[in-house]
Amino acid sequence: MFIIKANNVSIELNGLMIFENGNLDIKEGERVALIGENGIGKTTFINALMGRLPIQKGSLQIEFKKDEIGWLLTDENETEQMTAKEVVESSDEKLFFIKRKIDQLSKDLSSEHILNEFNQYLSEYLELNGYEWESTIEQSLKKFQLPQSVWEMPYSHLSGGQKTKVKLAKIMLKQPRLLIMDEPTNHLDSESIDWLTNWLKSYRGTVLFISHERQFIDDVATKTVELTENGTYKYNGGYSEYKKQKEHERITNQALYDKQEAEKKKLIETINQYKQWFSQSHNAASERDPFAKKKAGKNALRFKSKEKDLERLEQRKVDKPKEVKSISAIFESESFTAKHMISFHQVNFGYETEKNIFEQLTFTLNREDRLAVIGKNGSGKTTFLKLLTGLLEPNVGSVRHNPQLKIGYFMQELETLNEETTILDEILSLPNMTETEARTILACFLFRKEDVYKKIGQLSMGEKCRVAFVKLYFSDSNLLVLDEPTNYLDIHTRERIEEALAVYHGAVVVVSHDPYLLKKVSNRVVHIEKGTFYEFKGSYADWNGRQSITNDQQSLLNDRTRLELEISAMIAEELESEDEHSFQLSKIVALKQQLADIELKLKSV
Repeated sequence: MFIIKANNVSIELNGLMIFENGNLDIKEGERVALIGENGIGKTTFINALMGRLPIQKGSLQIEFKKDEIGWLLTDENETEQMTAKEVVESSDEKLFFIKRKIDQLSKDLSSEHILNEFNQYLSEYLELNGYEWESTIEQSLKKFQLPQSVWEMPYSHLSGGQKTKVKLAKIMLKQPRLLIMDEPTNHLDSESIDWLTNWLKSYRGTVLFISHERQFIDDVATKTVELTENGTYKYNGGYSEYKKQKEHERITNQALYDKQEAEKKKLIETINQYKQWFSQSHNAASERDPFAKKKAGKNALRFKSKEKDLERLEQRKVDKPKEVKSISAIFESESFTAKHMISFHQVNFGYETEKNIFEQLTFTLNREDRLAVIGKNGSGKTTFLKLLTGLLEPNVGSVRHNPQLKIGYFMQELETLNEETTILDEILSLPNMTETEARTILACFLFRKEDVYKKIGQLSMGEKCRVAFVKLYFSDSNLLVLDEPTNYLDIHTRERIEEALAVYHGAVVVVSHDPYLLKKVSNRVVHIEKGTFYEFKGSYADWNGRQSITNDQQSLLNDRTRLELEISAMIAEELESEDEHSFQLSKIVALKQQLADIELKLKSV
């Protein structure tokens, strides 16, 4: 059953056409990812579907009520003074208001007037089953793995993952049929994204979400819809399936385009030939030469027929598939001859008010390294980058840079962009850069034609990140240090950056929660967590494989420990009768068999 059906929807804002030919149908229980370039109108499209914006053309059919929608939005601002629990309680405005009044009045019941007011609110609260509602609130918080220690914390102090869980706890109290999410993975670390992924896969309602996180789309979406300037295009499955189907479309369209171009060329040649014959026959024709006159008439009919064929071909003509310039064709790198770039020796570091983040850290970065730095938010990844680049000095120990080293630090480049200069001028500020080269480079990173004359101050954060990356990439650096370089970027730009890093000849150190980026870029992994610094010699894909094996092993080890303790307790137990002893013995034998099975599984893992 369809719950949303949009046909040829067009949306216009302030006289400007945002997009046309928007088509979307969503069935009950589907999880639909809406993708597209930044600024194409994805959020606008959803707002129009939900009745928040008027539709100029087309038709829209919805099979749900407004109170059956749950919104998880990136721009949602809760009151700063609210606690996590209060944010969830605010889902019911009336009960939330009464509860706050009761709490406020209960602090001073000295006067009869206040006592009467308190009793009135309490009576209404009881009538509305307020205490049962409170129990439901607490159950919702627990369901989303929010411990009681978090409930009374200010919402503004929570991590990105905790805020997402609080919002979901609030939304799900209403049990919506349709859950809408706009960039739900923003500011989440990998662990929180994994949790959200698993939760959504178990959610029985319908989901419509906007995301640029390809792995998240792969793991969650049952259907992917691309919004373009020409309309919407629907694909079954997640992002990987979308890419396969998109490539098949591109190959098919290229073949059809080539075929039509060949037909067009042949038709034009035939038309010109018939026109030439007509001209010759017409000039030779006279009243006394009916044969030539008849021949001229035939040729005229032929070329007019072919002209109609050409018109029909033009009407059904497909556009030429877009070609994107290859980055590798315009890239030249600085050479680095030494093996070691940076060496940490017995480094201790901690901020003044905190215990050490790193202790006795010894680490070497080599010229061939493409290092993925991973870990939870707040684990110390950015601190490590600042020690690496020399922006922070260790409390104890040393960080040594090779004299040949030239570091390009993404965050530093982003912060030093001149708001008053144009995109083109920023790139022209690079050594030995010509305007032709600058325009070619910018086109590779999706800045085309008049875009290059935009001032930095007019750009979105995503566009600024693109400019900063281009400047960094084409500088004379031989080490790129990237802290969340794909934040704020759409999928097409992320893929351009991945392509660029794949052909970069220097070393790369990248902090990211984007699995696609890390899999394509890395050949070495550092995992930072709770003061531990773990090095893994292999790619992020290898690390993921190792992690899954480790998780399997851990599960088996936990089961083994549980069984061993259970068997030990049974053996130590004193039993009164022979029957009890026999029954206990049979249970011990069964548990020992389970233990033997676990040992075999551990060996196979």
